[in-house]
Amino acid sequence: MSKLTILKYGDPILRRKSIEIKEFTADIKKLAFDMLDAMYKANGVGLAAPQAGFSIRLFVIDINPPDKRNPLIMLNPVIIKAENKIDMEEGCLSFPTFYETVKRFENIKAEYMTLEGIKKTISARGFLSKAIQHEIDHLDAKLFIDYLPDWKRKSLEKEIKRKRKAGQW
Repeated sequence: MSKLTILKYGDPILRRKSIEIKEFTADIKKLAFDMLDAMYKANGVGLAAPQAGFSIRLFVIDINPPDKRNPLIMLNPVIIKAENKIDMEEGCLSFPTFYETVKRFENIKAEYMTLEGIKKTISARGFLSKAIQHEIDHLDAKLFIDYLPDWKRKSLEKEIKRKRKAGQW
Protein backbone atom coordinates (compact mmCIF):
# COMPACT_ATOMS: atom_id res chain seq x y z
CA MET A 1 0.00 0.00 0.00
CA SER A 2 1.23 3.49 -0.84
CA LYS A 3 2.54 5.71 1.94
CA LEU A 4 0.52 8.63 0.54
CA THR A 5 -3.20 9.27 0.59
CA ILE A 6 -4.72 10.95 -2.44
CA LEU A 7 -6.89 13.81 -1.24
CA LYS A 8 -10.41 14.08 -2.59
CA TYR A 9 -12.38 17.13 -3.62
CA GLY A 10 -13.35 19.14 -0.57
CA ASP A 11 -9.94 19.06 1.08
CA PRO A 12 -8.77 22.70 1.45
CA ILE A 13 -5.21 21.89 0.30
CA LEU A 14 -6.58 21.37 -3.22
CA ARG A 15 -7.56 25.06 -3.27
CA ARG A 16 -4.21 26.37 -2.00
CA LYS A 17 -1.71 27.71 -4.55
CA SER A 18 1.57 25.77 -4.45
CA ILE A 19 4.94 27.32 -3.71
CA GLU A 20 8.00 27.10 -5.94
CA ILE A 21 10.64 24.51 -5.07
CA LYS A 22 13.97 26.23 -4.43
CA GLU A 23 16.01 23.32 -3.07
CA PHE A 24 16.22 19.99 -4.87
CA THR A 25 16.61 17.71 -1.86
CA ALA A 26 16.48 13.99 -1.19
CA ASP A 27 13.10 14.58 0.51
CA ILE A 28 11.67 16.07 -2.71
CA LYS A 29 13.00 13.11 -4.69
CA LYS A 30 11.49 10.64 -2.20
CA LEU A 31 8.16 12.46 -2.34
CA ALA A 32 8.17 12.28 -6.16
CA PHE A 33 8.74 8.51 -6.11
CA ASP A 34 6.11 8.02 -3.39
CA MET A 35 3.71 10.03 -5.57
CA LEU A 36 4.46 7.78 -8.55
CA ASP A 37 3.76 4.75 -6.37
CA ALA A 38 0.43 6.21 -5.19
CA MET A 39 -0.52 7.21 -8.75
CA TYR A 40 0.23 3.74 -10.15
CA LYS A 41 -1.69 2.05 -7.32
CA ALA A 42 -4.70 4.28 -8.08
CA ASN A 43 -4.45 3.51 -11.82
CA GLY A 44 -3.92 7.19 -12.57
CA VAL A 45 -1.81 8.94 -15.19
CA GLY A 46 -0.92 12.04 -13.16
CA LEU A 47 -0.66 13.23 -9.58
CA ALA A 48 0.20 16.70 -8.30
CA ALA A 49 1.81 17.30 -4.91
CA PRO A 50 -1.29 19.10 -3.54
CA GLN A 51 -3.31 15.93 -4.16
CA ALA A 52 -0.88 14.17 -1.80
CA GLY A 53 -1.10 16.95 0.80
CA PHE A 54 1.95 19.03 -0.18
CA SER A 55 1.57 22.61 -1.47
CA ILE A 56 4.68 22.58 -3.65
CA ARG A 57 5.10 22.86 -7.43
CA LEU A 58 5.72 19.21 -8.25
CA PHE A 59 3.80 16.63 -10.23
CA VAL A 60 4.31 13.21 -11.77
CA ILE A 61 2.81 11.85 -14.99
CA ASP A 62 2.98 8.55 -16.84
CA ILE A 63 0.65 8.13 -19.80
CA ASN A 64 2.20 4.80 -20.83
CA PRO A 65 0.73 1.34 -20.19
CA PRO A 66 1.95 -0.50 -17.05
CA ASP A 67 4.32 -2.72 -19.03
CA LYS A 68 6.05 0.32 -20.61
CA ARG A 69 6.25 2.79 -17.73
CA ASN A 70 8.07 6.01 -18.51
CA PRO A 71 7.36 8.55 -15.76
CA LEU A 72 7.79 12.27 -16.18
CA ILE A 73 8.54 14.25 -13.02
CA MET A 74 8.17 18.02 -13.32
CA LEU A 75 9.13 20.63 -10.72
CA ASN A 76 8.18 24.31 -11.06
CA PRO A 77 6.53 23.80 -14.48
CA VAL A 78 5.43 26.75 -16.61
CA ILE A 79 3.63 26.63 -19.95
CA ILE A 80 5.46 28.93 -22.36
CA LYS A 81 3.47 28.23 -25.52
CA ALA A 82 -0.03 26.83 -26.14
CA GLU A 83 -2.00 26.28 -29.34
CA ASN A 84 -5.29 24.97 -30.64
CA LYS A 85 -7.95 24.54 -27.95
CA ILE A 86 -10.01 21.37 -28.27
CA ASP A 87 -12.52 19.46 -26.15
CA MET A 88 -10.98 16.58 -24.21
CA GLU A 89 -12.54 14.22 -21.69
CA GLU A 90 -10.68 14.01 -18.41
CA GLY A 91 -10.92 12.63 -14.96
CA CYS A 92 -9.00 13.23 -11.75
CA LEU A 93 -7.80 11.05 -8.89
CA SER A 94 -9.31 13.63 -6.51
CA PHE A 95 -12.70 13.05 -8.20
CA PRO A 96 -12.85 9.25 -8.48
CA THR A 97 -15.45 7.97 -10.98
CA PHE A 98 -16.17 11.43 -12.44
CA TYR A 99 -15.25 12.32 -16.04
CA GLU A 100 -16.10 15.52 -17.88
CA THR A 101 -15.24 17.24 -21.15
CA VAL A 102 -12.91 20.21 -20.74
CA LYS A 103 -11.34 22.62 -23.25
CA ARG A 104 -7.55 22.22 -23.26
CA PHE A 105 -4.75 23.19 -25.60
CA GLU A 106 -3.88 20.37 -27.98
CA ASN A 107 -0.23 21.46 -28.20
CA ILE A 108 1.92 23.02 -25.51
CA LYS A 109 5.54 23.79 -24.74
CA ALA A 110 6.55 23.89 -21.08
CA GLU A 111 9.67 24.57 -19.04
CA TYR A 112 10.36 22.70 -15.82
CA MET A 113 13.09 21.55 -13.49
CA THR A 114 14.19 17.96 -12.98
CA LEU A 115 14.74 16.37 -9.57
CA GLU A 116 18.41 17.33 -9.94
CA GLY A 117 17.56 21.01 -10.55
CA ILE A 118 18.26 20.93 -14.30
CA LYS A 119 16.03 23.17 -16.44
CA LYS A 120 14.33 21.38 -19.34
CA THR A 121 11.77 22.11 -22.02
CA ILE A 122 9.12 19.71 -23.28
CA SER A 123 6.79 19.90 -26.28
CA ALA A 124 3.61 17.90 -25.77
CA ARG A 125 0.52 17.21 -27.79
CA GLY A 126 -2.76 15.39 -27.28
CA PHE A 127 -3.10 13.31 -24.13
CA LEU A 128 0.28 14.32 -22.67
CA SER A 129 -0.52 18.00 -23.27
CA LYS A 130 -3.84 17.59 -21.47
CA ALA A 131 -2.21 15.77 -18.55
CA ILE A 132 0.46 18.46 -18.08
CA GLN A 133 -2.16 21.25 -18.18
CA HIS A 134 -4.37 19.37 -15.70
CA GLU A 135 -1.50 18.89 -13.23
CA ILE A 136 -0.27 22.50 -13.56
CA ASP A 137 -3.83 23.57 -12.76
CA HIS A 138 -3.60 21.59 -9.49
CA LEU A 139 -0.44 23.53 -8.61
CA ASP A 140 -2.35 26.76 -9.23
CA ALA A 141 -5.30 25.63 -7.04
CA LYS A 142 -7.54 25.13 -10.07
CA LEU A 143 -9.58 21.96 -10.55
CA PHE A 144 -11.01 20.55 -13.75
CA ILE A 145 -14.55 21.22 -12.53
CA ASP A 146 -13.72 24.94 -12.62
CA TYR A 147 -13.93 24.71 -16.42
CA LEU A 148 -17.49 23.33 -16.35
CA PRO A 149 -20.64 25.40 -16.78
CA ASP A 150 -22.14 26.39 -13.41
CA TRP A 151 -25.11 24.03 -13.70
CA LYS A 152 -22.85 21.04 -14.44
CA ARG A 153 -20.38 21.87 -11.66
CA LYS A 154 -23.23 22.31 -9.14
CA SER A 155 -24.73 18.99 -10.21
CA LEU A 156 -21.37 17.25 -9.72
CA GLU A 157 -20.88 18.91 -6.32
CA LYS A 158 -24.37 17.79 -5.29
CA GLU A 159 -23.50 14.18 -6.25
CA ILE A 160 -20.25 14.38 -4.25
CA LYS A 161 -22.16 15.75 -1.24
CA ARG A 162 -24.57 12.82 -1.51
CA LYS A 163 -21.64 10.36 -1.68
CA ARG A 164 -19.94 12.03 1.31
CA LYS A 165 -23.15 11.77 3.36
CA ALA A 166 -23.40 8.08 2.45
CA GLY A 167 -19.78 7.50 3.49
CA GLN A 168 -18.69 6.80 -0.08
CA TRP A 169 -16.37 9.80 -0.45
